[in-house]
Amino acid sequence: MASSITAVRDRVATRLRRSGMRLEHACRYLFDRGSLIEAGQTPFTVIHSRGAVRLRYYPPLAASGIEGLGSRQSAVRQGPRTPLVLVPPLAVNMRVYDLFPQRSLVRYLRARGFELYLVDWGEPGRAEDRFGLADYFGALLPAMLERVRAHSGVRAVSLHGWSFGGLFSLCHAAQAAPGDIANLVLVGTPVDYHDNGVLGERYRALSRRARWLRCWTGLDAHRLPPGLLRSPGWLNAVVFKATSPAASAKSYFRLLRNLHDAAAVRAHATQAAFLDDMVAYPGGVVADFIDRLWVDNVLGSGRLPVAGEAPTLAAVDVPIYNITGRGDAIVTPACSRAMTRFVASPDITCETVRGGHVGIVSSATARTETWGRIADWLIARD
Repeated sequence: MASSITAVRDRVATRLRRSGMRLEHACRYLFDRGSLIEAGQTPFTVIHSRGAVRLRYYPPLAASGIEGLGSRQSAVRQGPRTPLVLVPPLAVNMRVYDLFPQRSLVRYLRARGFELYLVDWGEPGRAEDRFGLADYFGALLPAMLERVRAHSGVRAVSLHGWSFGGLFSLCHAAQAAPGDIANLVLVGTPVDYHDNGVLGERYRALSRRARWLRCWTGLDAHRLPPGLLRSPGWLNAVVFKATSPAASAKSYFRLLRNLHDAAAVRAHATQAAFLDDMVAYPGGVVADFIDRLWVDNVLGSGRLPVAGEAPTLAAVDVPIYNITGRGDAIVTPACSRAMTRFVASPDITCETVRGGHVGIVSSATARTETWGRIADWLIARD
């Protein structure tokens, strides 16, 4: 009898303790979420800035190695000679590259010995609404890469571009001088917008209507004031989540189920901070999205999204590692691999891995399946 009473008392005490923890964690999540975020702990220095754009340099790690997913990666002091530059897309914040101390792409690559840089596009203000895609891959990115070369003392650099950062990297490589770009790692990089699954069907339908309108009225997105086309950060976050509403809903159900677990609450707050804190697309970039990518699908025919004459993707002749996600609804494998029809590179490696658009660059799956392969691929070509 006494043992039964003790067991009931222990169960009640456990439930009360869990309820208290759930209430405490819920209050902290709602009113002090910033204190839960674990992202952005890897040290870096800003070595150059231009307007909203910052160039980060990640120095060698102070620790002898990094922990993560049940294994330890020893830090290499003397690694590849070719500098590696991470080129992010617009609209996202940079937390995606340094989400958790145990799951950080920048920390992993530094542990493998890469001289590592990152182009942080910052938060474009109204003054940047006049910027189009070519301003990023044809002006801002080259300026940042020149600073990388001056800082590292090495002319040829490798680029790691994710999503639109991959588009910037690919287009820049088509315009770069021989010997300036050593390798391209392109993760979830859009090319043929009309061959892009469900989204591709919508782009094709939009293209038909927009071409008809352009033919009869001469109206296209570039004739509108760019300020009208500016897409604010909150809207970008909503649209991004709408591409996978079930996944978003499941993440909050998991949060509710695990409110008693401090680690789970910190993990959700960190992930949510990345997805919620998106930044704006400049209006000129949105005009390029509409006219050059969605309607005219210029990359789908090997041309760059610029006005007038320009080099084509046929000018790209450097090694390419193309990574796509099996569950990526934003950039399907077919959409990305279309680049292989146009580039002149004799060394192209294509891989499709588990994961969605964000997962292929920052998830636990990416940590175990792709980060090591990327590092090995680059080192083999150093």
